Amino acid sequence: MMKKITLGEIAEACGGQFIGDKKNLTKCVTNVVIDSRQVTDGSLFVAIKGERTDGHLYIEKSYGQGAVCAISEQILSVDAPYILVRSSKQAIKDIAEYYRSLFYNIEVVGISGSVGKTSTKEMIASVLSQEFIVHKTQGNFNNELGVPLTLLAMPEDTEVAVIEMGISDFGEMTRLSKMVRPTVCVLTNIGCCHLENLKDRDGVLKAKTEMFRYKAEDALIFVNGDDDKLRTVENVTAFYGIGRENDYHAENIRNTGENSVFCTMCFGETKLDATIPALGNYMAANALGAAAVGKALNMSNENIVKGIESYKTVGSRANLVTTELFKIMDDCYNANPTSVKAAIETLCQIAGGRKAAILGDMKELGENELALHAEVGRYAAESGVNALITVGELAKAISDNAEGVECYHFDTVKQAIEELDGILHKGDIILVKASHSMHFEEIVSFLKEL
Repeated sequence: MMKKITLGEIAEACGGQFIGDKKNLTKCVTNVVIDSRQVTDGSLFVAIKGERTDGHLYIEKSYGQGAVCAISEQILSVDAPYILVRSSKQAIKDIAEYYRSLFYNIEVVGISGSVGKTSTKEMIASVLSQEFIVHKTQGNFNNELGVPLTLLAMPEDTEVAVIEMGISDFGEMTRLSKMVRPTVCVLTNIGCCHLENLKDRDGVLKAKTEMFRYKAEDALIFVNGDDDKLRTVENVTAFYGIGRENDYHAENIRNTGENSVFCTMCFGETKLDATIPALGNYMAANALGAAAVGKALNMSNENIVKGIESYKTVGSRANLVTTELFKIMDDCYNANPTSVKAAIETLCQIAGGRKAAILGDMKELGENELALHAEVGRYAAESGVNALITVGELAKAISDNAEGVECYHFDTVKQAIEELDGILHKGDIILVKASHSMHFEEIVSFLKEL
């Protein structure tokens, strides 16, 4: 249940013109939605013009389903209250900023980074939920539409909010931070992503640290000290990461099964053993970040470990699927050079059969995109990948630079699927990874069915 927020407050927050019977200004909304299929009694329906459809086409339908009001960029001929605004997208951000301000006594953890945002968000939420009522970003609702929707979905009894913040250009993080107002800031790493806009890793660092512009005055800052760029951040509360130089570091990292990693988390005089139910040594760093936040919020060591060991992987992120023929490392949600190298490292750590990697184009890498793809190819060869299948125009540079590796290249996912049965062997351990727009989930589905 939302905190009480009236139509009058909403109109004032977004600077909109309330049209309708003024008696309705005192009515409260039960939720805020942009999809008419999610409208229930008391909803505020925000009509947004999208790439596929225009929400204004569904305003009348929303009233019929119980919406108490709509946000519209157009004058409507309806016998129901609505708020007229210049921009619905800006309005929802303004309303979210106001709604966030009603939660003046909660902790809000803002999380960003080039790789591992969602995994770290889930890890932190899993830890904090052992002692607090936690509201978290669902899925990857981390952009300028997802973040306000996440904030507006906060129940009134929320004690800690864990908000993922994703960006692709300068200025975006400032706008997100203005809504989120984090009391705890977490940055996972600075990688080669969105370089079309951000140019280089220094640009990525500058864009990500815009989070600090609207942080609380006494906000805590936790960054991954294994990252050379994040090491330059000032006024850090604590560095976390695998390296011993970090305030929170890991020892004894080892794979303990098909889908788990053991590590000893060390900070101060404390050493905590934890088994993380996920693939990849890098998950130890995510666990350390969660431990750092948990200790800052005065959690017990026992509950921190319990939270880490209760972690659940979300979607197609380093998820190991075992079929009759293969072990498939489904990591096809997204890709950049940093995350692909980490996935290759994890693939080569899994005990068992031949290591095969199916890799596709990594998008938005800017003018050095081919060199960055080539770098991944060399890394795959050095790491011990046995077979490499690449798909897409850019990904050809991966296979072209993987010397000594059995390589195959295809222009499209369809072409690759037609040939995979003849390339892969029973018992193979297969990594599947590419940018989301490559639709590599089709490859994962095919492999599962073989």
